[in-house]
Amino acid sequence: MTEPLTILISTYLEPELVAEIAAASPGDTVLYEPELMPTPRYVSDHGGAAPELDDAAVERWLGMLRRADVAFDFDWRDPAALPTTAPRLKWVQATSAGIGGFMARTGLDRSGIVATTAGGVHAVPLAEFALTGALYFVKGVPHLRAQQEAHRWERYTTRQLAGLDVTVVGVGGMGSNVVTVFDALGAHVTAVGRPGGSYALAPSVRLADTDGLRDVLPGTDVLVLCTALTPATEGLIGRDELALLPEGAVLVNISRGQVVDEEALIEALTEGHLLGAALDVVAQEPLPADSPLWDLDNVLLSPHSASTVASENRTLTELFIENLRRFRAGEPLKNLYDSERGY
Repeated sequence: MTEPLTILISTYLEPELVAEIAAASPGDTVLYEPELMPTPRYVSDHGGAAPELDDAAVERWLGMLRRADVAFDFDWRDPAALPTTAPRLKWVQATSAGIGGFMARTGLDRSGIVATTAGGVHAVPLAEFALTGALYFVKGVPHLRAQQEAHRWERYTTRQLAGLDVTVVGVGGMGSNVVTVFDALGAHVTAVGRPGGSYALAPSVRLADTDGLRDVLPGTDVLVLCTALTPATEGLIGRDELALLPEGAVLVNISRGQVVDEEALIEALTEGHLLGAALDVVAQEPLPADSPLWDLDNVLLSPHSASTVASENRTLTELFIENLRRFRAGEPLKNLYDSERGY
């Protein structure tokens, strides 16, 4: 595409990153007015506190939408209306990897607007959380904390991660990195992809697919969920699947809460069938105050923040600039959202 573009940055970015986008877009118009957008509550927050805009400010925002050919993130006010409010909009770079539910809920998956995800941007921090969650229980950290609080010095025996059987469900940008991390530490890793999928994996990694998941679960010490939320994966880990896991197994969920039957998970944790669960996501977010998950000693909770690191906005900006180059050149975009697959 050789004609000048109008690029709308519709989420907060640090001024130096906005300047980098402008420098990479000579001849294009970059629109960025942070006072018209939610204020971040923490570094790399792409939700934030919505501002109260007066009529003039709303018109300024709508005016920018009308001019936009490309957007860095979706309209925070009314994303479902983008086909109408942004009639020139051709492509949106999302700031999240898992946008399937959002695209379906807003109808944007049927709008003709191209979307690219942030797949891979969060792969490293999420793999670090998955490893942290697994080691938290494998190395007996809850026991150590209880002993420390009781001022009790008693030697004990723990396990090692090396040699354990780790099953990773979902082998995209996030899951493949999780596979690599656990494989490098000597775990026996099984990667579970979609039926018919092809993946570049180390020779030491066993490959299975979701059709054969139940065959894999009985030999799983640590189950890590990395899959996108789609109609095929919603409720993928239900009561029967949890029962197939051996007693003392650990579950780590860095996917979406709806992939797991939460009521069944709570029962498995309460009854002691599972050693523990490390959860970055839950079925309803924020987690309701009366959820038993808050008070279970064998649960490690993260408020859907395992992917958020201080460097995220820079990584997102680098992805956007690369995709912008591809967009102009007519080349395939990275992380292109597929409405048929839902990710």
